[in-house]
Amino acid sequence: MTTGATVWLTGLPSAGKTTIAHELAGRLREEGRRVEVLDGDEIREFLSAGLGFGREDRHTNVQRIGFVAELLARNGVTALVPVIAPYADSREAVRKRHGANGTPYVEVHVATPVEVCSVRDVKGLYAKQAAGELTGLTGVDDPYEEPETPDLRIESQNQTVQESAASVYALLSERGLA
Repeated sequence: MTTGATVWLTGLPSAGKTTIAHELAGRLREEGRRVEVLDGDEIREFLSAGLGFGREDRHTNVQRIGFVAELLARNGVTALVPVIAPYADSREAVRKRHGANGTPYVEVHVATPVEVCSVRDVKGLYAKQAAGELTGLTGVDDPYEEPETPDLRIESQNQTVQESAASVYALLSERGLA
């Protein structure tokens, strides 16, 4: 059986997490890998409906996603998880769950500065926050705890999507996971 793994891409809104995950997924699928992208927005709609954006609800959401990712990964699927997961303790709990089950886990920090993210503003969140229509935007008026020692740090503003995905692929290859 093929070894699965969870690749958690954390970073601010509009950092490029989902774009990188889909680019990487395409490459892995071309090589015959079983891959799922667990998109944070889709998870909130289907598995975490009703949760808010306070710290406790965000933690619960991250734990649910981590559970699903670990379940997939231990069954030979590469689970790509482009989810903000703003709190270090929530991410660490997911890492520990994987470790307890012997499931490979890779944390990638998509370290795009908030100034770049606010220009990209894929979902219009930064514009809504600036207009006073939204509060609690991660990295602006709600905390984002950057990973201190991620397995990989990507500065997406300095490279193409393909280069970013290739750097994740290279790490997975080094670890025998691609």
